[in-house]
Amino acid sequence: MSNKKISRRKFLQYSLLSAGAISLRPQLSWFQMTDEWPDAERLGRNCTGGMINMRVRPNAESESVKSLYEDAIVVWLREVVGEAPAGVYNKRWVETPEGYLYLPNIQPVFYQPNKPLESLPATPEGAGMWAEVTVPYVDIVLDKAPCSYWLQSVQYPRLYYSQVMWVDGMDTNSQGQVMYRLNERYGNCGDIYWAAAEAFRPITTEEILPINPEAENKRIVVDLSHQSLSCYEDRREVYFCRVSTGAKFDYLGNPVDKWSTPVGEHLPWRKSISTHMAGGSTGVGYDTAGIGWSTLFDPDGAAIHSTFWHNDFGMPRSHGCVNARPEDAKWIFRWALPTVEYFPGDVNIIGPGGTVVDVKEV
Repeated sequence: MSNKKISRRKFLQYSLLSAGAISLRPQLSWFQMTDEWPDAERLGRNCTGGMINMRVRPNAESESVKSLYEDAIVVWLREVVGEAPAGVYNKRWVETPEGYLYLPNIQPVFYQPNKPLESLPATPEGAGMWAEVTVPYVDIVLDKAPCSYWLQSVQYPRLYYSQVMWVDGMDTNSQGQVMYRLNERYGNCGDIYWAAAEAFRPITTEEILPINPEAENKRIVVDLSHQSLSCYEDRREVYFCRVSTGAKFDYLGNPVDKWSTPVGEHLPWRKSISTHMAGGSTGVGYDTAGIGWSTLFDPDGAAIHSTFWHNDFGMPRSHGCVNARPEDAKWIFRWALPTVEYFPGDVNIIGPGGTVVDVKEV
């Protein structure tokens, strides 16, 4: 699908106009965005959910250049090694034209708008397709009052770069802007929302084809000590990446076991192109939509999956899952057995037959 060249300002204007396409219930409001994204090939997003400081040097003790609000977009020049903030070990920073930002706080993103489809592909259960967000973020409009906690807890709901959603409808607003109706086939409590079609790249059947499905003795090894994941065919390592497994400490800095990634050999029991994940308790739990390329391997819900809410790979960070970069999670998803068809995009595995996930702590 070829891209449609539109300016960042025009895209944001289109997003604002989306409210005119849908009959909103009275309790729903629409956030008027006014910011423009920088004009650069590579961008970064403040993914912390709060304010962060840009520094003169890659050091948390250096002078602050300015503060960046939640979801602020910056130009990403390069990754550099600096000084780790107190209490952590990651020394990586992002250099921008104005200063330095601590890398774990910055999601790498791109601005790659798409030409909306004229119609949705046919599936056995009606028209629909899987689609990936390819802009830093896109605001959404709810079709009805929300049931998910994440939608109830934010004032201006958004989807972010690399999230994967199911598109099952289209509409056009009074300004001629195409809107996609977004759903979650798995794990959704019933929320439906709309967003500007330019923000979503249709995922094709070809790009989820299995990688080397005939290879024998496939095995995934997650190394908790080194926060890495390796894929093996017999004894040959065919893929390696950094990951973030279960955090060692809670939000107060206390040692915990509840977020540990389970050690041992596991058989995957479900794979989904995209799913809604939620767990824990209010305030210390999680409720996240559109998590792509999930391979669940533990009965309590631990999975290898795409991650967009931090960039701290190589450090323990999760509630027990194996967080991976979107491109890494997708490769692992395609390579690991069993394979998953484009539709329905999900498979439940009963008994042996999937690629073993071996979690080790050396």
